[in-house]
Amino acid sequence: MENKQLKNEEELLARIATGNQRAFTEIFDFYQRYVYDYGRKLTKSEDQASEIVQDVFLKIWLNREKLNEVKNFGAYLNRVVRNHSINVIRKLAQDARSATQLKINTQESDNSTDKILDYNESNRILTQAIENLSPQQRTAYTLCHIEGLKYEDVAKKMNVSSRTVQAHMHQALKHIRAHFNKHALTYPALFAVLFK
Repeated sequence: MENKQLKNEEELLARIATGNQRAFTEIFDFYQRYVYDYGRKLTKSEDQASEIVQDVFLKIWLNREKLNEVKNFGAYLNRVVRNHSINVIRKLAQDARSATQLKINTQESDNSTDKILDYNESNRILTQAIENLSPQQRTAYTLCHIEGLKYEDVAKKMNVSSRTVQAHMHQALKHIRAHFNKHALTYPALFAVLFK
């Protein structure tokens, strides 16, 4: 997620939590392009990305009472988009798998040996990859990617320079990609989703 946020974002989120549609429109206008670009990057589809924008913001509106608890909206939005995109990818994979099975033999669909996307398995592999990182890389990855902090904020927490944080992130992602390439060749889409 880009390091940009609205100046009055906390105030807007508080107003949205009370049902203020104008504040919601302001947040939507500011973040919709990010959600679209991220959704398109994950799904490789403009149509899916457009649907993700609608679905993600509808979900935010329907759960608006919880926005008062959100400390970092950028990280929160990043997580919502990523999780929703994973669900879209899984559904597309399941639909494709179902269509293939129908062509082969609908009676044998339960006994099919075709591999399917499995979020839990991918998440297990990602967790394993993160555990294999050096302590500094793991800290940088957790703070930057999972908690959504900016490099500058992570640098302060780790008492290092922003360039060092960037180097740790570069190495962490390199190791995670290598781990996925070794252990999860059947999960390329989720591989991209889990650590963009």
